[in-house]
Amino acid sequence: MDLRKVNELRAFVKLCKQNPTVLHAEELSFFREWVESMGGTIPPVPCNTTSPEKPDEAKAEEKEPEEPPNPPEPESEESDLEIDKEGVIEPDKDEPQEMGDENVEVSDEMMDQANEKKMEAINALGEGKLQEAINLFTEAIKLNPHLAILYAKRASVFVKMQKPNAAIRDCDRAIQINPDSAQPYKWRGKAHRLLGHWEEAAHDLALACKLDYDEDASAMLKEVQPRAQKIAEHRRKYERKREEKEIRERMERVKKAREEHERAQREEEARRQAGGGGAQFGGFPGGFPGGMPGGMPGMGGMPGLNEILSDPEVLAAMQDPEVMAAFQDVAQNPANMSKYQNNPKVMNLIGKLSSKFGTQP
Repeated sequence: MDLRKVNELRAFVKLCKQNPTVLHAEELSFFREWVESMGGTIPPVPCNTTSPEKPDEAKAEEKEPEEPPNPPEPESEESDLEIDKEGVIEPDKDEPQEMGDENVEVSDEMMDQANEKKMEAINALGEGKLQEAINLFTEAIKLNPHLAILYAKRASVFVKMQKPNAAIRDCDRAIQINPDSAQPYKWRGKAHRLLGHWEEAAHDLALACKLDYDEDASAMLKEVQPRAQKIAEHRRKYERKREEKEIRERMERVKKAREEHERAQREEEARRQAGGGGAQFGGFPGGFPGGMPGGMPGMGGMPGLNEILSDPEVLAAMQDPEVMAAFQDVAQNPANMSKYQNNPKVMNLIGKLSSKFGTQP
């Protein structure tokens, strides 16, 4: 046998051992029939393979490059800000509490009754009867809705009951009545602290200590102030980023506007240069009204214009601003030629043009 054929057969057998699925190729049906006629067995087709090409196709698909990931979203202002939220609670959602009638006229008797209710509420608060204290302060407020301390006291109970929103409403009303009282700022600061409003809490507690120093308010201020400062610094950081971005965008707009302006200038200059001859012949092709002196006809109807402009001396003269200015002057009023009798450049051009048409100036 041919040794080369034997080697090819050996390679084929080796391939079949490594990957028996090739035996199921359609073009090898004759080989399968021969093996089976000799009592041999062909390995079954794997369940996940329908043809020997499938695995290679799967590998090819696996090797296909994946689409590049989407660019990361711009970093948000909160993305790298971590604040300890220990002690922060969910906001209360109770219906707004009784605030009293602002327009009521408070008599001396009503004021006395309000003070009695206030003292009862303070006693109930001391005994830990928070809801009873709220009810008594509310009765006192109805009797005298113009007394800021009543709202501040009720707010203090709301803070103890973990109802910061109700406390803030009372403090807002107390500050509206008397903005120089320290108590409403203290309890509003504490309410903001419960909600995790660090900057608002720091502001109110600092103001409370400024109006009337309080150790309790000062201690809480020391707790919330570092967090408030961290938030403020974080905000300034992103404000700077926004400002820098706006400046970059503004500079880019200016740059594009400048480039557009320069491009327009270049295009205009190119048009002027491309049409330079025509522009300078502005009074030339339409001709000299009534023709050039001496019978020279208007240029607009003259034959052989291309031949004239192909004359190097004529073309050179046309590029001389002084000559063209004189030429335009003469074109508008032929009588002005007398002004240029002693100008050899002008007279030379007129002579050249006249000779082209067989006329004399």
